Amino acid sequence: MKKLFLGFALTAGTLAFAQETETVKSSPLKNDVQPVRFGIKAGGNSAYMSQQSFGLNSQKLGFHAGVLVNIPISKQFSLQPEVLYNQMGARDVAYSTEEVQGATTIKTKGQDKLTMNYISVPVMVQMKPFEGFYIEAGPEFSYFLNGKTKGEATVASTTGGITTTTTESHSEDLNKDNINKFNFGLGLGLGYDITPNIGINARYVNSLTKIDKRVPAADNNNRVFQLGLNYKF
Repeated sequence: MKKLFLGFALTAGTLAFAQETETVKSSPLKNDVQPVRFGIKAGGNSAYMSQQSFGLNSQKLGFHAGVLVNIPISKQFSLQPEVLYNQMGARDVAYSTEEVQGATTIKTKGQDKLTMNYISVPVMVQMKPFEGFYIEAGPEFSYFLNGKTKGEATVASTTGGITTTTTESHSEDLNKDNINKFNFGLGLGLGYDITPNIGINARYVNSLTKIDKRVPAADNNNRVFQLGLNYKF
């Protein structure tokens, strides 16, 4: 599947390059069009799920990294397919309790982190309103690789002003049979080319496909903010 996605991006770049060389030079769309460029990109992710309220307690930090090909269509527009290793998921406070037993107060707080690893293929249409800056939008197709749930419970016991804290952890792999292998989303972002080779990009992707087959779609979609750097050769 990784080879299929990578082949998709490389094929798109090859076809675009062939079309560029065969286009008549006098075409108004091709005036001052830059050549097809390949590149790499990487950065951080901040992900959560649709049933959660956006906030620090729901954000799962991760990363994305991969390759891209930028295919100019005109001076203002370009098409950019990418192939990324992409982490999504969520973080949430599962429960918080407080209990008084005589002179002792016991506070228990549990938290789970869900990490989901995908191979993602965004296909962004980029518009450049002025030199160096661009706005982008387009679909993202993802394939689920694996995932894991990690959690920990912290128990704080306070007696006579002295607090003792203990922590218990757990970790388990996701059951792939319960997870939709394919994930479809829509991305919206912006970027700035700091130099002809180095750029910065921010993107938000809203998934429309539910994650867990057993849970209604409205409560069960990926949301992810991405911030990263790219380098074009």
